[in-house]
Amino acid sequence: MKLPSPAIVTQSAARRLPRWALLLLCLAYIVPGFVGRAPWRGDDITAFGYMQALAQGQTPWLAPLLGGLAPEADGLLPYWLGAWALQLAPAAMAPELATRLPFIAMLALTLLATWHSVYYLALSPRAQPVAFAFGGEAQPSDYAQAMADGGLLALLACLGLAQPSHETTSFLAQLCCSSLVFFALSALPYRTVTPWLALLAGLVGLVLSGAPTLAMLYSLGGAVLCNWGAQQAEPLPATLRRGPFTVQLVAVALAVAVLAWQLSLWRWGVVWSYSSAQDMANFGRLLLWFTWPAWPLAAWTLWRWRKHITSRQVHRHLLLPLWFVMIAIGAAFSTQPADRALLLGLPALATLAAFALPTLSRSMAALIDWFTLLFFSVSAIAIWVIWIATQTGIPAKPAANVARLAPGFVPHFSSTTLALAVMATIAWCALVAWRTGRHRAAIWKSLVLPAAGATLGWFLLLTLWLPMLDYARSDIPQVRSITAIIGQPPCVLIDDLSHHQIVALQHHGALRLKTLSDSADCPWLLTPGSSAMLASSRQLNGQRWTLETQLARPTDKNDWIALYRRSP
Repeated sequence: MKLPSPAIVTQSAARRLPRWALLLLCLAYIVPGFVGRAPWRGDDITAFGYMQALAQGQTPWLAPLLGGLAPEADGLLPYWLGAWALQLAPAAMAPELATRLPFIAMLALTLLATWHSVYYLALSPRAQPVAFAFGGEAQPSDYAQAMADGGLLALLACLGLAQPSHETTSFLAQLCCSSLVFFALSALPYRTVTPWLALLAGLVGLVLSGAPTLAMLYSLGGAVLCNWGAQQAEPLPATLRRGPFTVQLVAVALAVAVLAWQLSLWRWGVVWSYSSAQDMANFGRLLLWFTWPAWPLAAWTLWRWRKHITSRQVHRHLLLPLWFVMIAIGAAFSTQPADRALLLGLPALATLAAFALPTLSRSMAALIDWFTLLFFSVSAIAIWVIWIATQTGIPAKPAANVARLAPGFVPHFSSTTLALAVMATIAWCALVAWRTGRHRAAIWKSLVLPAAGATLGWFLLLTLWLPMLDYARSDIPQVRSITAIIGQPPCVLIDDLSHHQIVALQHHGALRLKTLSDSADCPWLLTPGSSAMLASSRQLNGQRWTLETQLARPTDKNDWIALYRRSP
């Protein structure tokens, strides 16, 4: 028995978001965070260090080392992409920007793949809205395009997407490849060549990015769904070329497994990190804020379409994204870092959120609008107030808080940055005026303010606050303090420093670093420090070293580097 669709959409509501507006929104989201900022400490600057070492031929491509340390991540594809981009980029381009070019393309490809995934899933006959007795319901193609706009807006609105998607790490590569696989499985009944190319690229990319298990689960889940759909005779237009792709998907999964085995990429990565109720509560909070506001809409979709999910009929627009979301939540629960694993499920979660839009009541849509309006408007005002306080000292309390949290920070003023921030704020005000005014209803209207508000907050942070963020999240202040003392010696010994500290000293300080195994005759030794004073002297390789000083990062008093001078 065919179940009635809970979606009721008129043709007037199935109109597309203007392409120029959608493109500007995507550009405003993608560009900040990649352009103009320094490499941030942690995985971001560590990846940059390996890319630079590979591009300069300082380490083997298949077994890169940095300060004698191998990468913590298994996948080498992100390092290769950054290194190739660095080699091909013009000499005048900053090396940080050059290495980010492939990652800019991957984030754009993620957004594009998500849009097309929602489009093809919404095009499915069982995803279509109710047919009216006298006509006037949304046409399939128009409905699918409007739903795809809503899905893309839901992805941009997710709070957890912003920072991880702008870092040059393997997690962004995994996000892009997961999106390609999601698109391929969504479009297989409708296209022939493009989905298979996207599937192969996505699965191989996942393997080379250090996620072979996800590649296996994606392809096997797609095979089960295709086989189930073939058995249930899933309705599709007669003009489409289709068939049971089960055998092909299983074969691809086996090929991926062999590739991962040949490259020795299979690792036992399950980590149990929930030894107390507090750990479970922290994971729950991560799920709530990281996927906001997509998860409430996705939950509403599952509720409104619950009879369809539990029926014997195959509803690809529900089961396929649900499978991807379940894999992401399972990976986040069983691996570390949990937020980066959860990142891979955001495109599928946004897809589920999109299918809630045709079922929302007017009161619920108004609640979303007003909550979003208040939340992001207050956030934007707070960003502006703190920026004004750093520039003028008024209001005094925010200025004092910045001075306390970032001691030594000197504010910078840029007329270009100010102009961009003002234009973004004016655009937000114009959008709010449009949304609160009288206009024809559109399916995606409830997600315009969440997506634009998240983009506005990210844009203001990466323009007005960029100097503060670089000061707080990079190693530049600490490295400058070190070079102010030691100058530019012929070499510097290091012992037990982390990956990102090594890269920061090389990149920001232009220091020639040597390990203890090099037996170099260097005048300075750098080691991890502590809040408690270390031993005033130490003996290494037959040489006596005297503690000169310890320097902490201005914004983290638990991150110290001890400077030792070689005794005569």
